[in-house]
Amino acid sequence: MEAKSALVVIDVQNDFCSGGTLEVPDGDAVVPVINRYMEKFASRGLPIYASRDWHPETTKHFKAYGGVWPVHCVQGTKGAEFHGGLKFPEGTVVITEGDTPDKEGYSCFEGRDPEGRDFGELLRSGGVDHLYIGGLATDYCVSATALDALKEGFKVTLLTDAVRGVDLKPGDSERAVEEMKENGALTATLDEVKL
Repeated sequence: MEAKSALVVIDVQNDFCSGGTLEVPDGDAVVPVINRYMEKFASRGLPIYASRDWHPETTKHFKAYGGVWPVHCVQGTKGAEFHGGLKFPEGTVVITEGDTPDKEGYSCFEGRDPEGRDFGELLRSGGVDHLYIGGLATDYCVSATALDALKEGFKVTLLTDAVRGVDLKPGDSERAVEEMKENGALTATLDEVKL
């Protein structure tokens, strides 16, 4: 099977965008750029995966139960829906993570497709060897997914024009990008991605 690239769109959901319960500063700005990436990948018949946080109401991820975060992306709520401006091509595969009370679910590699298949297994069975990653947030789910992908032997390109960070501490996003690069991630923007 010929090795191929895939686009991974991380957690571009209402609660992480403008007006959401865990708003990422300027998070909405990734939407038009990601749409252009999706067009590019779809036009070449390459797979697109869209991850989503899908938390139960009670989870150790939330402040009320010992976690760091306000309540966000609770299963079945408006906040957990993908941003309405995203134009997912037909065939986009949704990867669900963070859907149990005891898991943080930062990385796509903790997630599963609608048939329950593990994300890493899904990529390998599809012959994918290179992930192009964008979405929210740079310093959490994007970084965790990229680092896990590198550990599992995938090539990774971080789409720097299609990510935004939370920056709980100033500079977290910059540090996350540096860590990804130190571990082998490449970086690119829309004009630089040649498929």
